[in-house]
Amino acid sequence: MKLKEIAKVLDAHFITEAMDADDLDISSACSTDLMSVVLYYHSMNCLLITGLTQPSVIRTAEIACIKCIVFVQGKNPNLQTIELAKEKGIPLLSTPHSMYSVSGRLFQAGLPSSPEK
Repeated sequence: MKLKEIAKVLDAHFITEAMDADDLDISSACSTDLMSVVLYYHSMNCLLITGLTQPSVIRTAEIACIKCIVFVQGKNPNLQTIELAKEKGIPLLSTPHSMYSVSGRLFQAGLPSSPEK
């Protein structure tokens, strides 16, 4: 699923510019606030759905090769987190919906969960 399509499904806005939003292909999603879960259950071309907005989320996403992060419940990260995401080339989005709703919307739209190990 393309990132631009994901943003539309989630009523999300881009916090950072995603110049390749039309072309960036996301193949699965992971919903969690536990960064240890991200490191264990991630997959290539994965989207992270979280309520955490600290810079550590960006660092974890980089290690796990997460392609994009969606912040739930209208949360917006601080400037330090945004700058780090820009530096690492990780697009950030924010949606007004809950983590549960976001997961359901993406699953209904055809985006699978990251594989369970």
